[in-house]
Amino acid sequence: MSRVGKKPIEIPAGVTISFDNNTVTVKGPKGELSRSFNPDIEIKVEDNVITVSRPSDQKEHRALHGTTRALLSNMVEGVSKGFEKSLELIGVGYRAQKQGKKLVLNVGYSHPVEIEPEEGIEVEVPANTKIIVKGTNKERVGALAANIRGVRPPEPYKGKGIRYEGEFVRRKEGKTGK
Repeated sequence: MSRVGKKPIEIPAGVTISFDNNTVTVKGPKGELSRSFNPDIEIKVEDNVITVSRPSDQKEHRALHGTTRALLSNMVEGVSKGFEKSLELIGVGYRAQKQGKKLVLNVGYSHPVEIEPEEGIEVEVPANTKIIVKGTNKERVGALAANIRGVRPPEPYKGKGIRYEGEFVRRKEGKTGK
């Protein structure tokens, strides 16, 4: 049995779950998420607890079991608490600012880089070297944070670039280092 798939998911107060064939819709105080799942995997809701079970021990069913449970858990957590990723800009003259909904990055290029977040994702800039990406969908929050980081990933010689908060960048010696 999948260790992840066996764990039940607690439904917090204020969160409702509805099923329509293979589509699960989760509504909560932060918003609403909907996703289609494989019809082979069985999802049950009893006494504010979601359980996920699989019909057989086939390789495909074993893989889907844990994945389905993890995705459901992320949906429940997203509509109740939400997700956030923090990024920091390191480098002389590197800064971020918000213009309306757009995020404008000045990171050493000849032009400012503009990034517009998609619907349901919010970008905050508490300081000009710090960016916070917030939202209910864990995948989309992580993808936007990765896109922002991809504009100027941290480089190993001086450590300049955009990195996740707390990310360790392994430094290399330059040519003159002995």
